[in-house]
Amino acid sequence: MLGMGTGFPAFLLLLLLLAGAPASRCGGPGAEAGPGGAAPAPEAGPGGSRRLKTGIVCALGALVLLSNGAAGAVAASAVAGWSRSSRLTLLSLAAADAALALLVVPLNLYGSLGPGAPPEAYCRAVAFVSASLFGAALYSLAGVSLERYVAVAFPLRHARLLGRRRLALLLAGAWLGPALLLLPVALPGRAAVLRVRFSAAALLCEPDYGSNAAYAGLLAAAIFCPAAATVTFANLRLWQAARAQRRRGEGAGLRRLRLLQLDAASRVLVPVVVGFYVCWAPCMATILYNAITKDRVHEWLEFVALWLPSGSGFLNCFVYFWTNRNFRHKFQKIRHKLCGPCSRDKWEQDVHRMVTISAVVERSSSQPVLLLDRSCSGSSTSILLPREAQTSL
Repeated sequence: MLGMGTGFPAFLLLLLLLAGAPASRCGGPGAEAGPGGAAPAPEAGPGGSRRLKTGIVCALGALVLLSNGAAGAVAASAVAGWSRSSRLTLLSLAAADAALALLVVPLNLYGSLGPGAPPEAYCRAVAFVSASLFGAALYSLAGVSLERYVAVAFPLRHARLLGRRRLALLLAGAWLGPALLLLPVALPGRAAVLRVRFSAAALLCEPDYGSNAAYAGLLAAAIFCPAAATVTFANLRLWQAARAQRRRGEGAGLRRLRLLQLDAASRVLVPVVVGFYVCWAPCMATILYNAITKDRVHEWLEFVALWLPSGSGFLNCFVYFWTNRNFRHKFQKIRHKLCGPCSRDKWEQDVHRMVTISAVVERSSSQPVLLLDRSCSGSSTSILLPREAQTSL
């Protein structure tokens, strides 16, 4: 995570080059049709529309990478109030979201630069990487919600339920599970379970789920449904726990405090659940629609639906990191530690300049006094200051 800051300028330069590249038509018929009779995707829109889409994707990738890179660099060390399991699950989520911007965005935009659809081998590899990272982000998000639920529901057994070994298995499953489930996407030739296509509307290499609707349903049931159920159940139970804690309060003042705590919990938990479904439900609905009907949705609807999961990376970073008071305090400490010497030198220069200007202004109305340095060497300096300035200093 600490190495993301060094790779960000090169990534930003690549995005600028991709955004400034001339628009080209991609998505030939040969790359769109699947064995299941999938209908050809709509042709790419005008050059201005493609340039606009490329600019939106580039800006989204840069925003997600910068925010999650900074959050991961700060959370890499201990944060006050965060347990080891909480910090590692949040780091896994930040890494998955940053990987979406670092790999998915450049690889797909690079494939859209050619005069036609990208090669089948390239598109298949990019589709496998993109789908695996999207699945890892989903599982990581579910892992964060699960860890928080265990910490609140079982505080005395939290360290045992999420020990080092179980936490390592949880994080490894979040990254390797989607890749294993999507491994058939990477198989080329006759061993391919389904074909891949380049969506000219979304500028994205993706599996052609219409060529195998059963496999598409299996992926939705094995990746999206467990993650959605975990996020919904865990955050609902956390909200109920906050509500029960408020009801146990005694006295008007304590009840008011519990109400404030409940409101604070709602301000955190509600955006998590709502943001999850807003970002991921349209994508899954579009995939299932294409797989079942073997038809394509509107160009801009497909573009927004398939890129919304990448936008959830910025929302997750804001909800889980930047709204946390302990994280902001740690970020400020690191910023002061890195920028402290520069700020201190600037402050000393400003003070010296103010004293010198004050001496020049007041010298006409006061008798100056010669102040010699304590040093006995020949390089000792002397400063003329008025008596009032000497007394104040």
